[in-house]
Amino acid sequence: MIKRCSWVDLKSDIYVKYHDEEWGVPKYDDRDLFELLVLESFQAGLAWITVLKKREAFRKAFDNFDVNKVSNYDEKKISELLNNEKIIRSRGKILAAINNAKIFIEIQKERGSFSNYIWSFSENKVIKNYSANIPTKTDLSDLISKDLKKRGMKYVGTVITYSYLQAIGIVNDHEITCFKY
Repeated sequence: MIKRCSWVDLKSDIYVKYHDEEWGVPKYDDRDLFELLVLESFQAGLAWITVLKKREAFRKAFDNFDVNKVSNYDEKKISELLNNEKIIRSRGKILAAINNAKIFIEIQKERGSFSNYIWSFSENKVIKNYSANIPTKTDLSDLISKDLKKRGMKYVGTVITYSYLQAIGIVNDHEITCFKY
């Protein structure tokens, strides 16, 4: 039997697939980076499985996470999203996604891509956790969170930022006993 991280619910195909194929795998494509930034912000206060189950509906509702389209959402689109029962309907999180899209674009213009920006914090290296204790935040997530907030992003506290770093593969927190370690 394949050993996985202890947090993976083996009864959930979607969780197993996310763990095996995506979590901790380095991502450099700005569309992917934006998608996970939005999804992580929607996860705040909820279980990640809740977001994963709604991920396809989010992709459809948020124009496949086209950052330029999301940055231009108006009140009509916000109302449409708030009435979409297939996604997490939080006005604050929807407004944050729109706001964060605008700042994401500013960072792209400043740094050539969001990928250049986010990976610069780790000097373009994956940070591998060699401890059995997986943190919920680190000095790195504190630093990035502070910078994103200074730029005006919302729902990017240090815990969400750390989870984001795990999701996009800057941090590899697979447990030592996991086959992905």
